[in-house]
Amino acid sequence: MTQLWENQAFTVSHADSSAFVGKGLRPFFEYRDLGIQNATSGKFGAHVIRAVPGMESPAAWHSHELEFQLVYVTKGWVVFEYEGQGEHVLREGSCVLQPPGIKHREVRHSDDLELIEIISPAEFETSDEDAPE
Repeated sequence: MTQLWENQAFTVSHADSSAFVGKGLRPFFEYRDLGIQNATSGKFGAHVIRAVPGMESPAAWHSHELEFQLVYVTKGWVVFEYEGQGEHVLREGSCVLQPPGIKHREVRHSDDLELIEIISPAEFETSDEDAPE
């Protein structure tokens, strides 16, 4: 029987020793890798995402091919719209579980937005989508 902790390594990430980089899924966000992808051999990923001040989202509909996606807002606010669920304002302390394949878009966000995203697997495909009817 496979143990849940097999193929996982210990890792620690400190805010003062890991930089935000612009390389990521969206150019209006910066990303700080938390080391989870390497520690889990790609089974999971986690990063802190923050807004690039002054940059707006194009509010494009898309979906992700993944098994798990959790978003927790640590600072500021963001408005997401989900197929069949409408718009939701997430603010500091808000958490959302986005089901696999759900069409969604980031509508707008505060310049001070910061959130944590946990995903599985760490690498996944994103597809542009037409707006839901």
